Amino acid sequence: MRQAAVIERARACFLRACWLDVAVRKPGNVSLASPGHGMQASMFIASARAAAVPLFEPGRSVGERIEAAVEATWSVAGCNTNLGILLLCAPVALAIEQHPGAVTPAALRAAVESVLATLDIDDASAAYRAIARAHPGGLGSAAEQDVHDAPTIDLRAAMALAADRDLIARQYRDGFADLFALAFQPPVSQPGCGETPSDAETLPDTATVASVQRLYLACLAAFPDSHIVRKHGERVAQTVMTAAQGWRERAAAGVVLDSDPAFAEWDLSLKAAGVNPGTSADFTVAALLLSGWIRSCAAPARDAASAWHGS
Repeated sequence: MRQAAVIERARACFLRACWLDVAVRKPGNVSLASPGHGMQASMFIASARAAAVPLFEPGRSVGERIEAAVEATWSVAGCNTNLGILLLCAPVALAIEQHPGAVTPAALRAAVESVLATLDIDDASAAYRAIARAHPGGLGSAAEQDVHDAPTIDLRAAMALAADRDLIARQYRDGFADLFALAFQPPVSQPGCGETPSDAETLPDTATVASVQRLYLACLAAFPDSHIVRKHGERVAQTVMTAAQGWRERAAAGVVLDSDPAFAEWDLSLKAAGVNPGTSADFTVAALLLSGWIRSCAAPARDAASAWHGS
């Protein structure tokens, strides 16, 4: 397949993942059904469309993709809507460009690892600028390799320094191990997640909603959300994680979560308290990109005809 076609298919998978992120209610996160944290779903959709161009631009390094995509996001949203998404998806975008034949989870993970292994100090410099520009909630400062200073080590080494306190940084250190495990574990990896809406306003079907919610809850139930920890502390993150474990069990039992008023009430209560499981949302998008790419490789003709291209 021509490089242009590969990149366009990967970009379509990214846009679909970002769209599902707001099309499905995920407690504490902004969605079409429930704005919050001073933001609307339309801001996230606009951010995805803007960021998708530089994120998948051929020839760019990981750091360049992150920095350019953050700038594109700010040009349309005026705030940080997707830094964690970009940090996770930039290595994947380059891996697909360099290894278009990576059409199985194992091959794609090996491709991502090869990208991580070649990250350099220029990637770190660009990523530092992007992070400082986005200024995510609770960023604070670090004793070593603070993002407000010029880096002296490569991006992967810099991320490794933060890996014990930040789940996204841990992926850079560990070869995206947690993310791949989440994206391809059954029963999360369901066929419904692979269905691509043809229009940004089209709501996903019931099976897709359930799949995305299980994916989100699997992450939120397994890890203290890094964004919550930074802003509210470990205790609040643990409380949210415990609640997510209960909802994850109900989802696994086949309960339609959106039919339970308590699920929406949990969503609203988190927003009222200013609690946003942003890292879990970032993981959800990146996991949907991974699984969406693999599924698109199995049926490229169908996906090319039906994919949402952000227009």
